[in-house]
Amino acid sequence: MGNRTYICIDLKSFYASVECVERGLDPMTTNLVVADPERSEKTICLAITPSMKALGIKNRCRVFEIPKNVDYIIASPRMQKYIDYAAEIYAIYLRYISKEDIHIYSVDEAFLDLTEYLVIYQMNAKEMAMMLMGEILREVGVRATCGIGTNLYLAKIALDITAKHATDFIGVLDETTFRKILWNHTPLTDFWRIGKGTAKTLERYGIKTMQQIAEMDEDFLYKLFGIDAELLIDHAWGREPVTIADIKTYKPKANCLSSGQVLMRDYSFEEGRLIVREMMDLLCLDLVEKGLVSESVTIQVGYSNSLHIEPARGTAKFDMATSADRIILPAVTHLYERIVDRRKPVRRINITCNHVIDYKSASSVQLSLFDDEKEDESINRNHRVQKAIIEIKKKYGKNAILKGMNYSEAATTRERNQQIGGHKSGE
Repeated sequence: MGNRTYICIDLKSFYASVECVERGLDPMTTNLVVADPERSEKTICLAITPSMKALGIKNRCRVFEIPKNVDYIIASPRMQKYIDYAAEIYAIYLRYISKEDIHIYSVDEAFLDLTEYLVIYQMNAKEMAMMLMGEILREVGVRATCGIGTNLYLAKIALDITAKHATDFIGVLDETTFRKILWNHTPLTDFWRIGKGTAKTLERYGIKTMQQIAEMDEDFLYKLFGIDAELLIDHAWGREPVTIADIKTYKPKANCLSSGQVLMRDYSFEEGRLIVREMMDLLCLDLVEKGLVSESVTIQVGYSNSLHIEPARGTAKFDMATSADRIILPAVTHLYERIVDRRKPVRRINITCNHVIDYKSASSVQLSLFDDEKEDESINRNHRVQKAIIEIKKKYGKNAILKGMNYSEAATTRERNQQIGGHKSGE
């Protein structure tokens, strides 16, 4: 295929920048943090402006970690507002680039394949990146940074490591310059897909740089990391075979549907059970709306942070794939009661519907002689009720129809229905 030209555009301090734009302020000179003032001082700041970063304040700090002598504006999160801004910026990309050549990595970051467009617009990659960044600033008021690379990995690394030190906020890398500039860069955690655990494991063997990974015996790395070593070795050399086209056509072998919640305080065993039932009820509706069924559900329940103990985990399996809450809710409730320690307070809950498949393919299985026709009709009736609930919620809002448990003092569904990604949706 030959070399391609990718850019990775990141919207600088996106949430904080949007809040500044909305107030007619410059995010480069205004001290502003995006955090929910209704939560405690331990709440994490979702974003801070570049002017606060210049003071040495970390982006994902907690409110109480901001020095007391720093004056700043605190803005409550407005997730829908940020999504609207991101959509405006995506529309700018679409003026010049086909959607097939755009991969949205997150609400504030996107990869664009410019390979076929540089000739069309008679520009080099840097000129085109500057043009797009300029339009975003003029039309939306948000500044951007950009990485340019001959593959997706190098574009991302150019953004994350080199762009921040460039006067024009653009970093450029190919495999040769990657080895020349970044082979001995530290720490390793600055590189995409190398977390603290991986870096710590490598450091035990004296490996602290990408060059040392590249020069290490490959069999040894495979013993340490298994199949993940292949990615690590490729990235150490600045290689990445995956393209945006590959991402667009990728279909996972198995699908799942999940939901997670970190509670605002320690919950009792009974309160935790209520939250599990609320979350599972919504996941059942999500399955029905998407036309999916699940073969099993896994729950993970984390205890109070002060206990420093492993979470409880378990899986409830069903006789056949289903989305019926009348089957799933009792099974998951029983699982919770079986695996969770009644004496320990609960702080976080994750639920995953495993091996999710299309409802039609599951329902095409013939009933056996032992299937109960009355039970089957009961499940179908349950399914119709779930679909009716979904339609009401779509028309009148998520809180238009609720269950009695949602009105319990410890319930969170009503509040979460007004949030996006666990934060206030705002306007």
